[in-house]
Formats: sequence, structure tokens, C-alpha cells
Amino acid sequence: MATAHRPGLRVTAGITIPESELSWRFSRSSGPGGQGVNTADSRVELSWDAAGSTALSPLQRERLLDRLSGRLVGGVLTIAASEHRAQLRNRNAARARLAAVVADALRPPSPARRPTTPSRGAKERRLKAKQRRTDVKRLRRPPTD
Repeated sequence: MATAHRPGLRVTAGITIPESELSWRFSRSSGPGGQGVNTADSRVELSWDAAGSTALSPLQRERLLDRLSGRLVGGVLTIAASEHRAQLRNRNAARARLAAVVADALRPPSPARRPTTPSRGAKERRLKAKQRRTDVKRLRRPPTD
């Protein structure tokens, strides 16, 4: 369901998913809406074939498939939105959520943490604080004869 005013879903500055790769499904929502909830198809499912997408480079595709392996079914990522009463708002919510999930999965891994040890001053401060606490508790004890 391509629209003229939306050329695609912008994920990052360099990645835009073409509208032709997105498929929509609509159904009845179980959320708020009164009598209209029984007649309006306001629940939205947005599906995108990540494994067969032309918007990703091979490295990006590999990273995405690896990080989203638990959410993909046959290489297809599906996002459902039913938190709003209007279908249009649910469509926008699904688009935003898909973009966020894909952008998060494509983010490069953070650098490995360099292991550090506490400084000598930090060790001394910790031990002095422990000693102060010990002294406070010792003063609270009843006197021994």
C-alpha cells in the first residue's frame, strides 16, 4: 500500500526501507473504543521481510538477522500496534516502532569494557568508612563488665 507522500520508512540517515517492502494487515483491536471497537479494524500489523530486503547491505543484513533472530519468523519482522483508537495513529506507531527496532539492531556494537582495578586511595577510603561504621556499632553495644 504505497502512498505518494511517503517514499519509504527512514530508519537512519543512510537507510530507508522502501514502502513496497512493507506489508500491512488490519484487524479488530481489543483496546478502548466503546461500541466502535466491534466494527473498526484499528489494530495494525506491519511486516517487513528483513532477510530479502534491498535496503540493507550484506553486513547490515547479517547483523540485523543475528540480533533479531528471536523476533523474526522466516526472516520477516512483524510489529503490532493497537494502543490507539484510530487506525491512522496505530499505523504511525507501528512505523515508528519498526524504525526504532531496526535502528537499534543495526547500531554497531559498543567497545569492550577495559577492566580496571580500584585505586589505592579508593581502597583506603572504603576501609576507613568500614572502620567508622564498626566504631559506631561498637559504641551502641551495652558496656561489658
